[in-house]
Amino acid sequence: MDQRHLIFLVEEPSMEAFLEVFLISVLPEHCSYETHSYQGKQDLLSKLPSRLRGYAQWLPTNWSIFVLVDRDDDNCLGLKNNLEQVAFAAGLITRTREPSGRWQVANRVVIEELEAWYIGDPEAICKAYPRINRKTLGQARYRDPDAVAGGAWETFERLLQRRNYFKSGLRKVEAARDMAAQMAPERNCSRSFQVFYCALRQAIS
Repeated sequence: MDQRHLIFLVEEPSMEAFLEVFLISVLPEHCSYETHSYQGKQDLLSKLPSRLRGYAQWLPTNWSIFVLVDRDDDNCLGLKNNLEQVAFAAGLITRTREPSGRWQVANRVVIEELEAWYIGDPEAICKAYPRINRKTLGQARYRDPDAVAGGAWETFERLLQRRNYFKSGLRKVEAARDMAAQMAPERNCSRSFQVFYCALRQAIS
């Protein structure tokens, strides 16, 4: 099988930490990867055009680029369209334009932020943080992780602090590694995560 290489451009160290652990468990031997984190969302968005133009000059056919940004309070469609336009202007083919063909860039909006992916896998939360009650995570407020009221990271932080984890504040990089080590992609109920995972599986197939 052909060797594949994946590039992940992410907005902050917590997503990079998550991927560094998560990808080890899901990528086959014929796949390698690299991650590049930025100093926040705006830093990534401001530098993305030049970075993609650079890749477009030499990107091998067996390489794929993933751009991951949090939605936060932005309009999801508007943010995704902006990412698509940047890739198009750089001369790269996106998965949105060629979903079943040979694409080079997958733009993925994390809704609303990385912690929603954690909430999408209650079993992983309980394995990473055993004092969390599984019944608590079955409450209605957690059933749609991409629509958690009050912000996903704030909700995740409160959930853990009630059981005396991260009492001085959520350490996001540490939590990212903890959760990535326990996450099982197939059971994650975050639609945002599953859209990302679908693109990942296509890239390595």
